[in-house]
Amino acid sequence: MRITPYGAAQTVTGSCHLLEEGPYKLLLDCGAYQGAEDDRNAEPFGFEPGEVDAVVISHAHNDHIGRLPLLIRRGYGGKVYLSEPTAKFLPVILEDSLKLATEEQQRLERKGRPALPLLWDEHDLEELYQRLETVPLYQDLAFGPLTLRLRGAGHLPGSAFIDVRSSQKHFIFSGDLGHRRKEVLPDPDYPTQADLVFCEGTYGDRPHKPFAATIAEFAQVLNTHLNQGGKVFIPSFALERTQEVLFYLRELESHEQIPSVPVYVDSPMADKISEIYPKVKSYFSTEVQALFNQGLDPFSPKHLCHTHSVDDSKALNPLEGPLIIVAGSGMLSGGRILHHLSYGLPEANNALIITGYQPRGGLGRLLLEGAQHVRIFGENVPVRAKTYTLGGFSGHAGQDELLDWLGGETLIALVHGEPDKLQVLSDALSKQGKTPWLAEWGKAIEI
Repeated sequence: MRITPYGAAQTVTGSCHLLEEGPYKLLLDCGAYQGAEDDRNAEPFGFEPGEVDAVVISHAHNDHIGRLPLLIRRGYGGKVYLSEPTAKFLPVILEDSLKLATEEQQRLERKGRPALPLLWDEHDLEELYQRLETVPLYQDLAFGPLTLRLRGAGHLPGSAFIDVRSSQKHFIFSGDLGHRRKEVLPDPDYPTQADLVFCEGTYGDRPHKPFAATIAEFAQVLNTHLNQGGKVFIPSFALERTQEVLFYLRELESHEQIPSVPVYVDSPMADKISEIYPKVKSYFSTEVQALFNQGLDPFSPKHLCHTHSVDDSKALNPLEGPLIIVAGSGMLSGGRILHHLSYGLPEANNALIITGYQPRGGLGRLLLEGAQHVRIFGENVPVRAKTYTLGGFSGHAGQDELLDWLGGETLIALVHGEPDKLQVLSDALSKQGKTPWLAEWGKAIEI
């Protein structure tokens, strides 16, 4: 058995790994590069797409599915296997990605600047939809000489880590592992001992704060700024993070731990995702399922409002607080949140709450590092609002949880993380007597 990383190798995005057993080729994920590395999406895959026999997807985030239409355009002729929730979320994510790419192309053309052709279009997307085949979690599935099982990863509804066996070898790909002890999703399953594990290390350098402490701090920040009449801005990923933030706003509000104020979700994509949630309720925790079964919406605070048009979004800026705005993008790399911050950062009674990973050099990282001025849409914006980070909201396991999950494993290739974070995790694993290393793009590992 041979496994070669062709993405997420010492970087956080672009998940893509080719597993070979004899002549059979199985691709695990086919994600887009994001942030500073998005120009890598146009590069060759590193393998011949037409030679791949099957593709299996761990979950629906763009850095795990974003190059699937390109894979088809470049010659892949087979099916794409994924869980039911992943199949429902995928069109929302990819259609939004295509919309953003098209708008950027048109913007450059209007300015008379060279615009590269789209890497893929709606025809590739429609062809992909014809290739999707949903598979259940926890059932053995035959892929040529391989037996594969999807097991719960606790990262998104329907997210999975991928367990692959041949007649003699056993390989596990973690996908993205969720943060334990939350209420919305079930905890990740534990793996059985394998010959080799590809494990993510997004937060391999540190544990998260205990989740109960995260929620207590969340309530404290909200009370401090809302009681001052301030606005609280929460940049959030449309899939999972937005809904989780809404879940805890509803919980805190229902227990009278925070004031009941207008909560605006300024993300049409998040609205589409939220409409899917009741259709996949069996993939949530028992607590969330119980609320659904009582006829309650677990993700709806009392004064929840959704904006749809650009004009609706702009109309939020002159509103007086107290209020909460949840908007994309989660990494502050674009989206409607930037408009709100350009208006809101200069006001001292406002707050920005970071709930997820922020790439180096990005706006979120600069604000967390204490920048007093930032550039947004080419303008210099003074920063007087306070920025908080609540890492416990992360959808990724912290270092302690990764070490726990890898407790029975020995040979471990680390992927999906910045090199320094992966090295810290590698050192911690070495101290436990394990054999870890940092996977390299295009460098095959045989077992």
